[in-house]
Order: sequence, then C-alpha cells, then structure tokens
Amino acid sequence: MGKDKVVLAYSGGLDTSVAIKWLEEKYNLDVIAVTVDVGQIEELDKIRERGLKIGAKDFYLIDAKEEFAQDFILKALKANALYEGKYPLVSSLSRPLIAKHLVKVAEKVKASFVAHGCTGKGNDQVRFEVSIVALNPELKIIAPIREWKMSRQEAIEYAQKHDIPVEVTKKSPYSVDENLWGRTIECGILEDPWLEPPEEAFKLTVAPEQASEKPKYLEIAFEKGKPVALNGKNLPLIKIINQVNKIAGESGFGRVDMIENRLVGIKSREVYEVPGALSLITAHCDLEDLTLERELLHFKSRMEIKYAELIYYGLWYSPLKEALDAFFEKTQESVSGTVKLKYYKGSCQVVGRKSEKALYDYSLATYEKREDLFSHDSAKGFIELFGLPIKTWAKKKADG
Repeated sequence: MGKDKVVLAYSGGLDTSVAIKWLEEKYNLDVIAVTVDVGQIEELDKIRERGLKIGAKDFYLIDAKEEFAQDFILKALKANALYEGKYPLVSSLSRPLIAKHLVKVAEKVKASFVAHGCTGKGNDQVRFEVSIVALNPELKIIAPIREWKMSRQEAIEYAQKHDIPVEVTKKSPYSVDENLWGRTIECGILEDPWLEPPEEAFKLTVAPEQASEKPKYLEIAFEKGKPVALNGKNLPLIKIINQVNKIAGESGFGRVDMIENRLVGIKSREVYEVPGALSLITAHCDLEDLTLERELLHFKSRMEIKYAELIYYGLWYSPLKEALDAFFEKTQESVSGTVKLKYYKGSCQVVGRKSEKALYDYSLATYEKREDLFSHDSAKGFIELFGLPIKTWAKKKADG
C-alpha cells in the first residue's frame, strides 16, 4: 500500500519550499504542491519547477483569476467591504478560494492531509483551516511552520542541507502577498509603527509628490453594482481592476498605512497598496448614495462592517456570510450608473455621478424658486411632530 498524501498550498518561497522536504521526512507523506493563481505577479512556471525539483510528487497550477474576480472580489465590492474602515481585504479574500482548490485537489488525489505555510501569529492560519474544515471536515490539517518552530536562519540552513533551491540571499526584507485586489507588505522596517514606509516597499503606486501635476479623470460605469466599463468602453472585470490599478497607482493613490487588530488578538502595523480596490469602492459607495433609499442605505452600511469582519476572520463559508450575500445582492438591483473620479497627487475624489435609477430629484433639491417643488409649508408641522418627544421631555425636566 502506497504512502498517504498531503496537499500543500505552495507559494514557492523559503518556508513552503522547506515544508515539502519536512513533510516527507517527519510525516512520511507524498507531497502534492498546489499554487493558485489569483493575480500575483510571479513567474509561476518557475514555482512549478522548484516545487517538483525539491521533491513534490505532483504539482497543480490553477488559474483562478476569473473565479477570484467574479465570485470573491465582486461580492466584497458590492458590500463595500473594508476591515476597520480601511483595509479592502486583499489577502483575506484569496484564502477561502485557495482553500477551496486545496480541498478539491485533496479529494481528487485521495489525500488525507492538507498543509499550509502560515505562522502561528498571523490571521491566515485561521482563514485556511476554518475554510478547509467548512468544505471537508474529514481532512486533517498540518501547519509545518507553526509546528517546526524554526528560526529563519534555521530554515535557511535546513534548505542548504537538503539542497533546496531558494533565493534566500536576494529575498526582500518584506513579506509580500499580492493578487488582483492589491498588495500586502509586512515585516522589516515596517514593524516599527513610527517609521515612514520607504519607497522601495511600494510597487503599484508612485509617491504622491512624484505624481503628475495634471489631474487624471476616470469614469466607471456599473450595472447592478458590477463595474462594466471605463471611460465608456465595456471591459471584463479583470481588465477593469487592472486598468484602475494602473491609473490610480500612477497618480499616487491607494496606499494604506494602519494599525490593525488581528484576529489572534495582537495589534500589527500593516501597509497596503490598493489603488484599484479603493477607487472602485469609492465609486461604488457614491453610486449607492445616489440610487439607494435612505433606510436601506443606512442599514446596509451597518451590515458592511459585519461582512468585512466575517471575511477577515476567515468565515467566508459561514451561514451568516451566505445570508448577507443574498441581502447585498438584493440591494444592488438599482445600483447602475456612472461615477467620475478625479485623481491628483495621491487623492481620489468623486466629482460627478449619474444614473437613470437616481433618487436625486432636482426639483426637490434646488433652491431656485421657480423650479422648487418642495413643500416648505409642510416643514413646520413635520418639525413639530418630530420634535414632540424632546419637547415633552424638556417640559418635564423644567417642572422638576
């Protein structure tokens, strides 16, 4: 009877490369490496070669960019999902998708184990493991980095001892995760929350002071909450995200530097480059202001906070998240129209919006006397009734 198998989420870096050999040695398992393409800017063919050379028995390279855009990013966009009001959930969104494909491969090759390369201090270990058990509770999970307790230097020495090809000497001082929705940058000098991030840490955005002196304008059209066109040209969602990333990044917009409350209970300094994500969320929010009824808009904004938390906490495959998806999808029925953005030296401002579904009525909003249809006489009675509870309370208080 052959050895059992473990499906490893493989990034091609030092830790997951060392994990291939470590899983084989410690657990006597055949390692099946899986890399899921969610838009990361890497030479994926080289990752495949490295994984097989180290000792993986098989390698799966899965192109999931379209699935990521349509089934994950778009849902988050319709919910204007920002963790703690700032972070567009770059890594958080990709983890349940990667977990989904790990489980599918594990079931295909009849593996009993799934492994990931997350540390015991981060959020991703939770996201992977909760997603995996939600999709297949029978699979066993191994977290090599959390278990082996090696320092980085020890991992390098282990790699050298076993002739594991990793470019450790050229490695950036930063830990970077990137996909279609943006880029996460951690470690190195960034661990001191007082120090300004150096320019070398950024790749998607120019420094605002180096951006063009001439403003750039971008018109984004939506249909039922989905971006469908840029400057009047219909485009697939992936192309829209990539082009908005480029235009916004060239204008120095999209950098986030925040103190974040991690799920595991610690605060961390996080730096993100999210020019496309923040631009699209900004435009989408503004179009909702124009097209959604007040009570729905206000209630939706409260649900958005919870939705972002669920994604950040790794609860993508949960009953509440599924129910909220249905709610948000319903809210998007009238969210169609075009929003005009103006970029200038690190800023992004909505300067125009239009929609056939707009609830804005010029004849009600205008102060021009000849065109004003608002009933001013009704205001007096409205105020009296609206303020009646306060008036009653004030009288009672005055009477002692």
